[in-house]
Amino acid sequence: MDGVLKFPEKFLWGTATSPTQVEGHVVNEWTDYLASDGGHCRTACNHYHRYEEDVDWMAQLGVNAYRMGIEWSRLQSAPFAPLNPKELDRYVHLLDCLKVKGITPMVVLHHFSNPPWITSAGGWLNPATIPAFVDYVTKLVSALRDRVWLWNTFNEPDTYASLTYLLGGFPPFHKWRFASYRKVIKHMAEAHVQASRVIRSEARGGNGAKAPEVGIAKNWTYFEAFQKFAVWDHLLALAAHYAFNHFVLDTFLGGRRCEASTYLGVNYYGRARLNHFQALVPTNGVSDERLNQLGIVCDDMFERHPSGFGPLLKKFQQRYRLPIYITEHGAASTNDDFRIRDLKQHLHELRGALDDGVDVRGFFYWSLLDNFEWQFGYSKKFGLLSVDFNDEKLPRKMTRVGEFYRSICAGRAEDSREVIPGLAAR
Repeated sequence: MDGVLKFPEKFLWGTATSPTQVEGHVVNEWTDYLASDGGHCRTACNHYHRYEEDVDWMAQLGVNAYRMGIEWSRLQSAPFAPLNPKELDRYVHLLDCLKVKGITPMVVLHHFSNPPWITSAGGWLNPATIPAFVDYVTKLVSALRDRVWLWNTFNEPDTYASLTYLLGGFPPFHKWRFASYRKVIKHMAEAHVQASRVIRSEARGGNGAKAPEVGIAKNWTYFEAFQKFAVWDHLLALAAHYAFNHFVLDTFLGGRRCEASTYLGVNYYGRARLNHFQALVPTNGVSDERLNQLGIVCDDMFERHPSGFGPLLKKFQQRYRLPIYITEHGAASTNDDFRIRDLKQHLHELRGALDDGVDVRGFFYWSLLDNFEWQFGYSKKFGLLSVDFNDEKLPRKMTRVGEFYRSICAGRAEDSREVIPGLAAR
């Protein structure tokens, strides 16, 4: 891959975080949770106090967009309560810091965490959570409507619902409650429709300069059988695809519900191939030695599958006719060469999809910082910036992946042809 690739002039090159993973000082269902490495989120990256420094790091990276969450538990102490003015002012100042640096925010309203009073009332199994969430969104949009035009209601509702009620990885750690899983997805989809109506009618997006955009971020995983003639693995893969992909997208975007969204956010990391009912990925306990024997290329969490990225985007374009943002893509590894190669391969597929007419408007690399990766704690390294969690000062340092991504953003800034170094056009 030598040469360059061109991207659209107004393409958003961004990065992303979530509040529980980076801010610290949160009070939600994750506060007292201890991850598999013994880590907790009570301090995380201390982005809560150091967001100005982190915005300066974004400026050094040269990104022109930032996908950030706003923590619901900070802003409302009870259902339908007024927003906490101190916490709201902090988020307003963060947004103003981004504006000074020319960085467009995409605000995520729900990223795997809930206020304690939501959790104690049954969480997203309780239909009363829907109007409570819509009330929160209504108040927040009223406060931020001149500063934000890109809104993301739910990050990976499939991941949230499956890990809370099917796989037991997230609080409240239930397993195989399929009815609960389906109910959570349906309640979130209804909340999305109602919240989207509020956002599209109330948000102005910066003095009317931009019409508000709203969508979800759907995690997409390919599920396949590893062996061609393994019938039962094929059937399990089809069942997983239906439950985690088809059912979720149909619930959020099927029929008239599609009209609630102005774009589709896509989080893409790879695939899970099944062998004798076992997913061949590191997060399922499969050893590196075994994966290497089978010829499966993984980071520290997922099998990489760049060749599936472009076809997936074309499929979404044909089915939903919505603009697309790549709301997350990244690799977890301490091997920067691996991560850079992975990024190049996926950007090549992305450029091919654009050439085929897919309307992709932005790419958000996960993540800005090494952070608290939920049940895995601090053992998974996704950051464009590394964070030394053994030092109480939590120093940040640019990785070589960050330097490479900076060269991508510099190509956007310095050349109207939007070049990507080190990649060849097809």
